[in-house]
Amino acid sequence: MSATYEVRGDVAVITMNNPPVNGLGYETRRGLVDGLDRALGDAAVKAIVITGAGKAFSGGADIREFGSPKAIAEPNLLSVIRVLEASTKPIIAAVHSVAMGGGLELALGCHYRVAAPGTQVALPEVKIGLIPGAGGTQRLPRVLGVETALNMIVSGEPVKSELLAKQPGQKLFDRIVDGDVVEAAMAYAREKAETRPLPLVRDLKVEYANADAYFQFTRNTVGAMAKNFPAPLKCVDAVAASTKMKFEDGMKYEREIFMALMVTPESKALRHVFMAERAASKIADVPADTPLREIRKVAVIGAGTMGGGIAMNFLNAGIPVVMLEMKQEALDKGTGIMRKNYEAQVKKGKLKQDKLDERMGLLRTTLKYDDLKDADLVIEAVFEDMAVKEQVFKTLDEVMKPGAILASNTSTLDVNRIASFTKRPQDVIGMHFFSPANVMKLLEVVRGAKTAKDVLATVMALGKKIRKTCVVSGVTDGFIGNRMIEQYSRQAGFLLEEGATPQQVDQAMEKFGMAMGPFRMGDLAGNDVGWYIRKRRYVEKPDVRYSKTADLLCEMGRFGQKTGAGWYDYVPGKRDAIPSPAVVEMIEKHRAALGITPRKIGDDEIVHRLVYALVNEGAKIIDEGIAQRASDIDMVYLTGYGFPMYRGGPMNYADTQGLFNVVQAMKRFAANPHDDASFWKPAPLLAKLAAEGKSFN
Repeated sequence: MSATYEVRGDVAVITMNNPPVNGLGYETRRGLVDGLDRALGDAAVKAIVITGAGKAFSGGADIREFGSPKAIAEPNLLSVIRVLEASTKPIIAAVHSVAMGGGLELALGCHYRVAAPGTQVALPEVKIGLIPGAGGTQRLPRVLGVETALNMIVSGEPVKSELLAKQPGQKLFDRIVDGDVVEAAMAYAREKAETRPLPLVRDLKVEYANADAYFQFTRNTVGAMAKNFPAPLKCVDAVAASTKMKFEDGMKYEREIFMALMVTPESKALRHVFMAERAASKIADVPADTPLREIRKVAVIGAGTMGGGIAMNFLNAGIPVVMLEMKQEALDKGTGIMRKNYEAQVKKGKLKQDKLDERMGLLRTTLKYDDLKDADLVIEAVFEDMAVKEQVFKTLDEVMKPGAILASNTSTLDVNRIASFTKRPQDVIGMHFFSPANVMKLLEVVRGAKTAKDVLATVMALGKKIRKTCVVSGVTDGFIGNRMIEQYSRQAGFLLEEGATPQQVDQAMEKFGMAMGPFRMGDLAGNDVGWYIRKRRYVEKPDVRYSKTADLLCEMGRFGQKTGAGWYDYVPGKRDAIPSPAVVEMIEKHRAALGITPRKIGDDEIVHRLVYALVNEGAKIIDEGIAQRASDIDMVYLTGYGFPMYRGGPMNYADTQGLFNVVQAMKRFAANPHDDASFWKPAPLLAKLAAEGKSFN
C-alpha cells in the first residue's frame, strides 16, 4: 500500500507514501480508505490525522496513471472524499510543503486543516487544459471567498499557506503552525475529538454581491487572455455555479465540464507537454544517480548579445561568472547591455535594486584566457566559424583545469570536430542557448560521441538550476531545432515562387498559432545568418534545391530588423513589420525569370506544407537517434521556436491529424510541379508508423 497506518495514543495517523509527491494513485487511494476503515472500527481511536511522507502533503493526481484504467478505478478521488466527509470521527489534514490539485481537494474534504508555513497551495489543473475535477471549484470559494478562489483556479499558480491564512474570513486553514505539523495536528485532533456536528466545507454558504456583473467582467478579461485555451473560461463558469447552485448540483456541473475538457485537443496537447517536459530530462543510458561534477564558477567567452545573455542565466542563479573578450570596448559594451537589461526589470518592478547589484557583483571581466583557469565550466559564444572555434578550444585545452567542462554554444557546427581540437574530448559538450539567452527557455544539450556521462548529467542538472528546458541532441548539422527549421524555411521559399507573399505566409502561420511566421522570424534573427548557412550548403549539398529569393534579398542588403529592412520594411525604433513593395517586386521578377505563373495558395496548404516539412525532418532525426523521442522534438519547438502550446508541438500535431493523413498530404505536395518532389518522400519512420496505423508519441 502507498499509505501507512499507525495509532498514536487515541489518534490514528494515515500517511500517504507515494514518492516523489505522494500522487493520489490507485494504491494511495486504496490505502487511505483502508486506513479510514481501520480507524473507524477501532473504539480506542478518537480522531484521525491524514498527512504525506517526505517533501509533500500531496501533489495531486499520479501522472504515471494518466490515461490508464487505474486513474478512474474505485475508489476514485471523489469516492475517497465522500468517505472522509461521512466519517463519524474528526479528520484533520496535516498539510505541509505541497498541497496541489487533488491533494488540496483531499484536504478540503477533511473536517479541519492544520498547515505548516511555506506550504505551496494550488489548483493547477488549468495548466493541463482542465478544471479541478474533485470539488475544487465548489469547495475553494466556500473557504477563501469567490475572488481569491477564482484567481487561484484560473491562474493555477501556487500561493503560500501563510498568505492564504491572512485572507479576511478564510476557512481554509484552522491553524498555521511552526514545528512538527503532524504533532500539531494530533494535538488539534484531541481538542476536537468530542466536537459534534463535524464541520463540512460543502455546508458553507457562498455569498457574493453583484455576482452576475463580476462574473461577466471576469469572463471578458479571461477570454481575452485565454484565446485558444477553453479551460480558463470554464473555470469561471464552474466557480460561478458555486454561487448559484446547490452543492451537489455544482459538483455535477463541475464534473460535466471536466469530462468535456478531457477530450478537447487543447487539453490532450497540454497533457502531452506536461509529460514531455518530464521525459526530456531522462536519458536512457545515463542513470539518475550518476555523480555530478561541481559547478561553482562559470566562464563565458564573448560579451556579445549571446554571451551576455548566457552569463545572465548563471548570475540569476547566484553562480559567479568571469567573461572574456579580446577588447576592452567589447567588454564594456556587453556588460553595459547586461546592466540595462537588469535596470529594465527594476523599472518594471520585476527585480529589486539590491538584487541587480548582487547579480552584477558576481560578474568579473577579463582580456586574458589565464583568468578562466579556475572555472568549472566554460561556454564559448564566439563567431559561428569552425576556424574560430578551433583557435578557442585549443587555447582552452591548454588553460582550463583538469575536469573542467568545455562547452560550445554553436547552433549548427560539428561538436565532435570541436572536441577533436582538445586532448579531452570527454569533457566537451554543446550548450546551444537560444536568443535572447536570458529569456528563452530552451537549451539544446548536444552530446558528442565522446562526451562523458557525468558531463552530460551535470549539464542537464545545471540547465534545470538556471531554469531551462533541456533537450538532449546528438551531433548533426543544426542539431534538432535548426536542422528542422531549415526545411521549414525551404518550403516557405518555394511558396513565394509559386504565388504567395511573405505577409500571406506569415499571417497563415500566426493564425495557426506560431509566435511569428517564417519571414518575420528571419528578419528578427538576421537573414544573413541563413545566407551564410546556405552558401555552405551549396558547396556541401549541390543537389539540394533552395528558392533563390532569400539570397536575392540578402544581395539587396536587407538583413532584417538590424538593417531596418528585410522581408519587411521597419521604422527606426519600432518592430512593426511593414510590407515592402521592393520585396514584392523582387519576388515577382524572380518568379517571371523562372517562368512560373503565380497561383492562389490557401492558408491550409501553407500551414501543412510548412508544418509537415518539420514533421518529416523530425522523423528522420528520431530514426537516426539524434533525438531520443518524438516528445523531445515537441519540447524544442514549444520552448525555442514559438510553436503553439495548445497544439503540443509538431510531432504531436501530426499525431492528432493522423500519420496516414500526413503521408497522403505529402503525396499531394510531391505532385506539385514547382515543389521539390524528393523533399516530400516520407521518412522511413513516418512511412512505417503511418502504414501500421501508429503515432509518434
